[in-house]
Amino acid sequence: MIAWRFACSALALGTAALAAPALAVPAAGPSRYFTGADLFNLEVATDPQISPDGRTIAYVRKSNDIMTDKARSTIWLVDVASGQQRPLLAGSGSYSSPRWSPDGTRLAYVAAEGGNPQLFVRWMASGESARITGLPDSPDSLAWSRDGARIAYSMFVPDDGMKLGSAPSKPEGAKWADPLEIISAVTYRFDGAGYFKPGYTQIFWVPADGGAPTQLTFGPTNAGGPVAWTPDSRSVLFSANLSNNWERDVTESEIYRVDIGGGTPIALTSRKGPDQSPAVSPDGRQIAYVGFDDDGRAYRDTQLSVMNIDGSNRRTVTASFDRPVNNPVWAADGRSIYVIYDEHGSNRVARVGLDGSVRDVAKGLTASGLDRPYSGGDFSVSRSGSVAVTAGDHLRPSDVGIASGGVVRRLTHLNEQLQTKVLGQPQKLPVISSFDQRPIDAWMITPPDFDPGKKYPLILEIHGGPWAAYGPTFSTDDQLYASAGYVVVYANPRGSTSYGQQFSDEIEKNYPGHDYDDLISAVDAAIATGHVDPDNLFVTGGSGGGVLTAWIVGKTNRFRAAATQKPVIELASFALTTDFVAGFSPGWRKERPWEDPQGYWKYSPLSLVGNVKTPTLVVVGSEDYRTPVSQAEQYYAALQLRGVPTALVKVPGASHGGIAARPSQSAAKAAAILAWFDKYRTKTEPTKPN
Repeated sequence: MIAWRFACSALALGTAALAAPALAVPAAGPSRYFTGADLFNLEVATDPQISPDGRTIAYVRKSNDIMTDKARSTIWLVDVASGQQRPLLAGSGSYSSPRWSPDGTRLAYVAAEGGNPQLFVRWMASGESARITGLPDSPDSLAWSRDGARIAYSMFVPDDGMKLGSAPSKPEGAKWADPLEIISAVTYRFDGAGYFKPGYTQIFWVPADGGAPTQLTFGPTNAGGPVAWTPDSRSVLFSANLSNNWERDVTESEIYRVDIGGGTPIALTSRKGPDQSPAVSPDGRQIAYVGFDDDGRAYRDTQLSVMNIDGSNRRTVTASFDRPVNNPVWAADGRSIYVIYDEHGSNRVARVGLDGSVRDVAKGLTASGLDRPYSGGDFSVSRSGSVAVTAGDHLRPSDVGIASGGVVRRLTHLNEQLQTKVLGQPQKLPVISSFDQRPIDAWMITPPDFDPGKKYPLILEIHGGPWAAYGPTFSTDDQLYASAGYVVVYANPRGSTSYGQQFSDEIEKNYPGHDYDDLISAVDAAIATGHVDPDNLFVTGGSGGGVLTAWIVGKTNRFRAAATQKPVIELASFALTTDFVAGFSPGWRKERPWEDPQGYWKYSPLSLVGNVKTPTLVVVGSEDYRTPVSQAEQYYAALQLRGVPTALVKVPGASHGGIAARPSQSAAKAAAILAWFDKYRTKTEPTKPN
């Protein structure tokens, strides 16, 4: 009442009240701790491309712009010997996809400078750049021909789509409603891209010094990258599903060869399952590629295969290597192939011999994502075998590094300001699953100024996928949670990738399942350290982690509050509204929703909502087409009807994959989750740092 009367009096006084002298407020200095404002200062390295002679690395440097609240991409050059770097393309536009010519004298790249993204080539000696294309859409999957005369790329080509009748003729000057939208595709929208325009992705090539592009593929199917050239620079290899049933058979693809003069593409592979990422050996006799035999499982590790240039003598090289391998690159001597693979949540580059032997050449690769600690990374190889990588750790985002003798030397230092921050400190957390005594990889991050004599509230943070993996990688969400005074625990429960096919198969057609036991065991292991208050437990996760968050609060009341982010709540409606509707069954579920409604309901977190007593926040991007907004809204409505404390947080304009793409929204989302948890945590634990 006193505050209300004071406000009314001030309004009544008008300008007289405003003229009163204000008390001086000390300027807020920078915090010792990691805050949401720090997200704008972060930079990350991605797509490192080493020159053929191994002396220079061109890479994409992503920086957050505080004025536009977006990430901006520039291209920088790093001298491998000295580590000195300089901007190559850092204007007001967006620059990406640097690709060296075979002789290293030129660099192709994609630039958006106030219009549609276009293909450019830069002559490195003179520093001059020329726009090579004038395209209606963005080129992708750039690849130089062996002779350096041409560049192949893929690009979306629109068409008219289905027509059904027509509207009456509109009088001149009339303002009518927009015309009808006619959708006839099986997959008609995709997360991050929105609703598709009618058309297909096709393969092109263009002269490297400019000229008219030549389209190589046609018809109502998509032909995508990456693409590769034959040694004579007369043919292009690509991966596609060109069958009549391509829309419904999304795991199927073959490797094709097409002549640069056009003609019908020739299939070089024929197995059931995807064959992708063709790479031609230096002598031109063999093609390396990745894929697997599709047997109906939701997840299969990709394997490396080799065949003759005409498609004969196909053989799997990594049949005895129980890890997924990707991005094949031939060594200059043609005796081995470089690949990237994931090992216990951390990416590595290995050199695979044609006899199937595997030898690591680089470890500790990290991806360009910032919000959560997903495994990942990029690499490229010079003629001499020098390997450029993106590498970081728990306390720093990805930098550019160079691998030699199995050791990665960091060349860039993009986030040195983090050294002035007191960050949450990571440690491995030994976990044994209560279900079958299986070891589970897990990590624990303790708050800044951690006092081992005190107990702290805990946040269990769960990865999505579910076929994915967390690792020893920097995470803004985890650091913000730790700075707020929480111990953060994350784990790779059964089903996570990077532990072999059998471990991934543990949730085959049984998800959610005993991954629940693995996660609860991680919480119990953290409590056993003596640093966690067992009466102040909280849980959150996104996508597959959102599923498991909702599943957990339906199975136990141990957690004081939860935040389920972009979850799947009711499996049948999800299967018919997600952007990968054609691939959901027989992968995730063997039957269609109408064939096994009880099976779909059994694995739906909504089936457990009657048990939920935990205050649960629901978070989703307003343009999420992977786990559509209707999933989150169903759960929110169910919790409201049951009287369970809840709130619905929508991130405006955000897709599923882009829910943390804009720094302000990423910071605000984490702040909302922390505010929800703070609302329900008891205050006997250590207070948050100032």
